[in-house]
Amino acid sequence: MTEELALIEKIGNVALITMNRPQAKNAINAEFAAAVGAAFAQAEADPEVRVTVLTGAGTAFSAGADLKAVAAGEPLLPKEYHESGFGGFLRLGLLTKPVIAAVNGFALGGGTEIALACDLVVISEAATLGLPEVKRGLVAAGGGLLRLPQQIPTKLAMEVALTGLPIDPATALSWGLVNRVAPADKVVEVALELAAAIAENAPLAVQISKRVINRGLDLDSEAHAELWKYNDTLAYGNLESEDAREGAMAFVQKRPPVWKGQ
Repeated sequence: MTEELALIEKIGNVALITMNRPQAKNAINAEFAAAVGAAFAQAEADPEVRVTVLTGAGTAFSAGADLKAVAAGEPLLPKEYHESGFGGFLRLGLLTKPVIAAVNGFALGGGTEIALACDLVVISEAATLGLPEVKRGLVAAGGGLLRLPQQIPTKLAMEVALTGLPIDPATALSWGLVNRVAPADKVVEVALELAAAIAENAPLAVQISKRVINRGLDLDSEAHAELWKYNDTLAYGNLESEDAREGAMAFVQKRPPVWKGQ
């Protein structure tokens, strides 16, 4: 029997979901995406759960897209998740209950996009955020290009997206990208404390508060839906480009990529 790719544990009124593919730095492929998406669905459906905390097993939160899968031409998403975003769980704003990311380690690319999708973020002093996709001929397809300018000034978002350079925890805190910075061995503990503070409150009022804040960020839902379609069309279409395949192959082969702009 294979090891579960997503673990879920109830701690009072809090669900702790652990992405459990440590040997691959919790990189996302179709099977992994389905498992984590199912864990979120379980937490969302449980009437006793008021808040969800998401973390990663091992030394990484998530390395994002599984570039070995990309290089092999394998899909990153199972068919049933094509409408719900990269990883099958990145449109966490659609969930009624608050989600806190406990970023315990490496979290570049899709790992950062997962954190951006969560309602609150606690990050380890040893963790790193960033969107390095452009360095691999890819595009941050999981909403990072949409959410980042909502959470930090546009010029900073442009710098992050266009340079692909990492963001250290202190900078992430000063920019308002995260709520807390914690020692590496305390990240989940601090996230659970924050979750418990939320779970003490009236669950309906908390859910309405989340909904209203998210609605304020998206005053025109039709335009927002079109923006997501635009993002998905361009970003996922880019996966078919020569540069995307070259970037993934160069990563796997541990060599500098040779770009063609095609």
